[in-house]
Amino acid sequence: MKKLKIALPKGSLEEATFRLFNKAGFKISVNSRSYFPSIDDEELEVVLFRPQEMPRYVEDGVVDCGLTGYDWICENESKVTELCELQYSKRTKNPVRWVLCVHQDSPFKKVKDLQGKKISTELVNVTRKYLKKNKVHAEVEFSWGATEVKPPRLADAIVEATETGSSLRANNLRIIDTLLTSVPKFIANKQSHKDDWKRKKMDNIVMLLQGAIRAEEKVGIKMNVQEKDLARILELLPALKKPTVSTLSAEGWYDVDTISDESIVRELIPALKKAGASGIIEYPLNKVIP
Repeated sequence: MKKLKIALPKGSLEEATFRLFNKAGFKISVNSRSYFPSIDDEELEVVLFRPQEMPRYVEDGVVDCGLTGYDWICENESKVTELCELQYSKRTKNPVRWVLCVHQDSPFKKVKDLQGKKISTELVNVTRKYLKKNKVHAEVEFSWGATEVKPPRLADAIVEATETGSSLRANNLRIIDTLLTSVPKFIANKQSHKDDWKRKKMDNIVMLLQGAIRAEEKVGIKMNVQEKDLARILELLPALKKPTVSTLSAEGWYDVDTISDESIVRELIPALKKAGASGIIEYPLNKVIP
């Protein structure tokens, strides 16, 4: 049987990735100490890699494809095929920003002020390119962790990843500049992507994952509407295209179905009720495929 070898991120994105795959229709289970999850698709072979290493393993053909951040593709300068962006993260829907930070009490205001200083980061290559672009000569050292606590004693500045900025503020850090904005990407080995069967399998996975992400911010709404209220109800309703309207067995009544952004439902449902809708049901969605 043909198999597609796919790598998923081990670490901070692991749980969010498993949830996303589950919503896309793939059931994944793994022992906390294992790097080889099981999946209910006989055509898939799954392995867990650290996102930092994954672009290199995909490029080298250890696996056919995988999910990793754009930041690590840049850091490794990996030659891979990028199939799509997947807008999800460990805490929020925000992309990860790699930012240049100094201690709140530091005199440094801009990158030029760091001439001859020490910068600590895990994103060494990207940081060096950024400094070169800004014509700043500074020492860039690799950080093995706890990067936020290093300024001002162990480093003059750091380049660190943040989603919300809360950890930076908690450590009295001030952002000077943003080097890179990163979101997870589905990447493929260039040779694997040329294989017709593997490419089709990857494309199907991408379609389902993107559908699951679209569904996270949307809900389905259905309701019963009398004929006299139908036009007014339809004016209120959003939809991917147009609401679905079906006749009910009771004369003069219709069933109306639509898809809505979840963020507006708390205002929408009372408005629908006031306009004459009844039997209103809100339900979650697993996937939305345009």
